[in-house]
Amino acid sequence: MNDCEILLVEDNPDDIELTLLAFEESRVCNEIMVVRDGQEALDYLFCRGKYAGEELKALPAVVLLDLKLPKVDGLEVLRQVRADPVTKCLPIIVLTSSKDEEDIVRSYSLGANAYVRKPVDYSQFVDAARTLGLFWLILNEPPPRRRPCR
Repeated sequence: MNDCEILLVEDNPDDIELTLLAFEESRVCNEIMVVRDGQEALDYLFCRGKYAGEELKALPAVVLLDLKLPKVDGLEVLRQVRADPVTKCLPIIVLTSSKDEEDIVRSYSLGANAYVRKPVDYSQFVDAARTLGLFWLILNEPPPRRRPCR
């Protein structure tokens, strides 16, 4: 099912490259849109800023959201996405290196669908990417993916 887009919200260039390689190696063929900070993620999802007036596309099938982001942190992105009636059901996986229990609790409290710590070992990361792709893009039945663009 490669007509569904994945939105990767990540500021670390090494983690971006690692994630893209892991998805490629695990044969996840979906288009991956990369944004590098929380404000850009919100602009992309709500068609604001440089994404204003873009052709109406469906929302991503799933968002992979880092927590420690510049401009707007991941928890605030999660809060704003869940506050909007159009995006409140959008599947969001927190994909972070944080092991902080408070981050885990706050992520779930704000509506994260899953919390995944980035594996340090590359082969484990590829396995995690394969599992995420299989579940969220193939097995999971997502909500309608209408974009909130006007």
